[in-house]
Amino acid sequence: MIYEFSDLTLDLDRHLLTRGGQSIKLTKLSFKVLKALVQAAPALISHDELIDQVWGPKRVITPDNLSQRMKTLRQSLGDDPNQPLYIEGLRGEGYRLVPEVRIQSAQASSGSSSRSSRKALSSRFIVSLVVLAWALGYIAFDKFVLDPVEDEQIAQSARHQGHTATLTESLSDKSIAVLPFENRSSREQDQFFTDGMHDDLLAAIAKIDSIKVISRTSVMEYRDTIKKIPQIAQELGVATILEGGIQRSGNQVRINVQLIDAATDEHLWTETYDRELTAANLFAVQSEITKKIAHALQAELSTDERLRIDARPTDNLQAYELYLRGRYLWQRRGDENIRHAINLFEQATDLDPQFARAWSSLAATHFTLPVYSDAPRSEHYPLAVSAAQRALAQDDSLAEAYAVLGGLADMDGKWAEAETLFLLALASEPMDSTARLWYGEHLLKLGRLDDGLEEALMAYELDPLHPGTNALLGWIYFYLNDTNNALKYGAAASDLGHASGLYFQAWMNLRMGEFDRAVGFAEQWDERMAEKFDNLQIPLTLRTFIEAKIDPAKRPLFLKTLAAHETIDFIQPLFTGYVGFDQIDEAYRVATMALGLDGFYRNNFVWYFWRSDMAPFRQDPRFAGLVTELRMVDYWREYGWPDVCQPAGDSLTCK
Repeated sequence: MIYEFSDLTLDLDRHLLTRGGQSIKLTKLSFKVLKALVQAAPALISHDELIDQVWGPKRVITPDNLSQRMKTLRQSLGDDPNQPLYIEGLRGEGYRLVPEVRIQSAQASSGSSSRSSRKALSSRFIVSLVVLAWALGYIAFDKFVLDPVEDEQIAQSARHQGHTATLTESLSDKSIAVLPFENRSSREQDQFFTDGMHDDLLAAIAKIDSIKVISRTSVMEYRDTIKKIPQIAQELGVATILEGGIQRSGNQVRINVQLIDAATDEHLWTETYDRELTAANLFAVQSEITKKIAHALQAELSTDERLRIDARPTDNLQAYELYLRGRYLWQRRGDENIRHAINLFEQATDLDPQFARAWSSLAATHFTLPVYSDAPRSEHYPLAVSAAQRALAQDDSLAEAYAVLGGLADMDGKWAEAETLFLLALASEPMDSTARLWYGEHLLKLGRLDDGLEEALMAYELDPLHPGTNALLGWIYFYLNDTNNALKYGAAASDLGHASGLYFQAWMNLRMGEFDRAVGFAEQWDERMAEKFDNLQIPLTLRTFIEAKIDPAKRPLFLKTLAAHETIDFIQPLFTGYVGFDQIDEAYRVATMALGLDGFYRNNFVWYFWRSDMAPFRQDPRFAGLVTELRMVDYWREYGWPDVCQPAGDSLTCK
């Protein structure tokens, strides 16, 4: 079926949108949104109906998530939401297509379709000639994020260079950023208490599905800022700002907060709470503040949301303070901090075995410790599973616990189980940016790039200054051959302290023929990796690979170096290196080596299957057997196929 509207033509059979015979690139989800709008025209299609048609009942999508997707579609069309030519949004109701829609006959369009097909074929041929790269780097959960304390200057530099959210188009009245609270106590060591109360309030507000609340990583970068409220709100894409302070003295605590309208810089309300320092009083104040915010933003609370907001996680003040200290240390990452946090969470659960949040945090620390130390996964991952299960036994609405279990299942190649757990996390807390980020990484790993991009964009809207989120967007755009966006998010990730940004900039400069810059970024990447692993001298460096791509005379030595290091420690560079130089048989031999490894090492190289330069590897008949052995095919049959593969009888074909 072919539809014409204004100057655009939408061909559903060929999955093609054109303007004047020129193709307009849309992601799979943007295409589905446009299709729903066109087929509903001229009628309005509600938010709920649009979400059901595009994402289906299994996905957890909020109106703000839908707004971000609509923003992406409008940018592709060149549409202005304030003076819409194509898509009109009615606040709180839905969207409709503005121009009249005409159905075009298939016969009349055959000539132009043929010409468009030849043009698209030519374009694909040109793209197939572009050589991308090798990936010594990898995303993996929580990796390569610098210590937030050490990284503050880097993050500030990133903001000054403009790597912040530009979300004003999708700005919702029901959106808020809670700036770091000021510690007004006389004791500097009470900072953990102030930060912990701030984090718990963030978590409480995030339980309200209709309110977009910016996550901790992004708001903490505004501690002690001299920026004005309107500027902060614009950078974070929110309509309101909450700021405040906490003073602790003996067995008394004073909490003062003020909610500010970002557009006018006027206070919507202010409140001061003087209370005796007990766990019950602290949770009561958090609940009251959260409800006042909901009222001010005209967000209706469901019965379930009220119950979750009013819940008291523990009645034991000492256990709660141990929990706050643990969160304070864990969020700073690093081997020593995480080990100390584990000890504090264990003490908290000893004092109150029913304290679900402490169990969930204990699971998260055991999950992340092997990333930041030489702690064995075989020891800490079972402890993470046990703690997460204890948390959910006490409170089955904790997104963090589901996300940890999902991450562990993903690392073990239990793809369907991981999918279920991530969806449970997002059903519990749709505004949890970490669950969105980890789910996006899971989808990328399985080749569902468009779906992964959707989750990454949602995570970015909630936490635009998170290094890992910017890195994930860079990876996805790199895989999609979107040079501009890969460079944009790669630079942001690098400025925010995530090493992957250097990797993107090296390969994108290589693609553009900027060889000196490509080698320079590769050297920086190699230096970062050497520092990461205690100045370990790694023979297979990114620089040597890029130089071999630039200079054919250096390729024999590089391939000889690959062959000399065929061990399980170098699975990833071996695999990507061999494919990068068309050594497909050697690449399959390395893949066979990986199949014999334990879960994490067995499954961690599948990230690379979906890069454009991996097409010869995917098109090989052996690929179907490999992904079947990795249990990916069963997952795809239930949850959806990779963007570059489709079922073919009992097997599959890929491009």
